[in-house]
Amino acid sequence: MDTEGAKQPPSGPRAALKRQAIVRAARELFLRDGFGIGMDTIAAAAGVSKVTVYNHFGSKEALFTAVIAGALDDSLSGEPSATLAKLVEADDLRPALLDAARRWVHSVRTNDDVTALRNLVAAEARRFPELGRAWQHHGPEGHHPAAAQTLRTLADQGRLVIPDPETAIIQLYALLIFPHLVFGTYGTLINEDLTDRLIVSGVDMFLGHYGPRPA
Repeated sequence: MDTEGAKQPPSGPRAALKRQAIVRAARELFLRDGFGIGMDTIAAAAGVSKVTVYNHFGSKEALFTAVIAGALDDSLSGEPSATLAKLVEADDLRPALLDAARRWVHSVRTNDDVTALRNLVAAEARRFPELGRAWQHHGPEGHHPAAAQTLRTLADQGRLVIPDPETAIIQLYALLIFPHLVFGTYGTLINEDLTDRLIVSGVDMFLGHYGPRPA
């Protein structure tokens, strides 16, 4: 049993800053050298001790999944994040979701690190099976916390009916984000016109399935 992994990670403002520094350093080094990079190297680049890295993440696999989740959430940071948060206050959910989706997809399409990390997961999971197991165990909500929180809030408000949040998150990503990640893997870009058609039809499919039914 990994007792370190069972501990609660440090909390508080200083701990949050250290965690951010670790994730930033790990992201850069994983992209440069792959999953085989040593934890000592990551700790040195982050300006912390190796013990501190383990206190926060428990294992290299957990750190890697945090890096992936952070990269995906980066695409929701700033303006896309503010737009996503406004969904819970919008009078009309469809145009608000369309606006959020367009900003979100644009951010993903212009973020080279997201594609690079996705390719890294596929490549390194063969060499390091434990990485694949950690990725699977982390679950969709763990990979996409910003989107998960928004969907939970909308469901709590009764504006969406989501009996299975795990499935809903995967479906939302499949409709909006995954086409660009998959095509990008092969060096092919989806043009702007098709991108917008995918967004509009994807939002309508999602709301058509998860929107509340008339009484």
